[in-house]
Amino acid sequence: MTKLTKKQKAQGPAVDPLKLHGVDEALALVKANATAKFDETIEVAVNLNVDPRHADQMVRGMVTLPKGTGKTVRVGVFARGAKAEEAVAAGADVVGAEDLLETVQGGTIDFDRCIATPDMMGLVGRLGKVLGPKGLMPNPKLGTVTMNVGEAVKAAKGGQIEFRVEKAGIIHAGLGKASFPQEDLKANFAAFLDALVKAKPTGAKGKYVEKIAVSSSMGPGVKVDVTDALAA
Repeated sequence: MTKLTKKQKAQGPAVDPLKLHGVDEALALVKANATAKFDETIEVAVNLNVDPRHADQMVRGMVTLPKGTGKTVRVGVFARGAKAEEAVAAGADVVGAEDLLETVQGGTIDFDRCIATPDMMGLVGRLGKVLGPKGLMPNPKLGTVTMNVGEAVKAAKGGQIEFRVEKAGIIHAGLGKASFPQEDLKANFAAFLDALVKAKPTGAKGKYVEKIAVSSSMGPGVKVDVTDALAA
């Protein structure tokens, strides 16, 4: 008989890798199996019936999780004058123009989300090779190139996340922390899935959402019944 490791003994209920669970049951299992010594992130992975190599099947967007992410998001803003002051007042961590450009070019990026006013994009464009690979390049379609910098900063600080399909047609996102009440995680899950469905590209044919799984940072994945999730 195989002996269980200390970690296995410390883990919560066993998870059947083939069974499909309702949203409530899945989230309860994930929380029960989040036994690490730190507050694990609860994550969702969604398999979509799309091929992102085709422009009309790319899935990308932003969604504000109603219960927040549980993470501290550092926001950098490229703006001048009154808009720079607006960004500071809204809680931006780093605000600047040419000075911020030089800082980033020097290899220091002290932000997790980058916002810019439209007039600054000529300047920010020079940082494409630096910000692009990190997913930090401001984009008007995502609301990160805007004159409403105050609202954009507050949204980023308040639980707004970006999602983007990967090459294999999978989208990953964080739904919050294991310490969150289950109802808060469910509310975030519903908001994320709703945004994902609304972002269905024109080129997607047939069944759009194929598989859903939730897990904690260190815990096992739990499969979610897609029909139940979409009906929730």
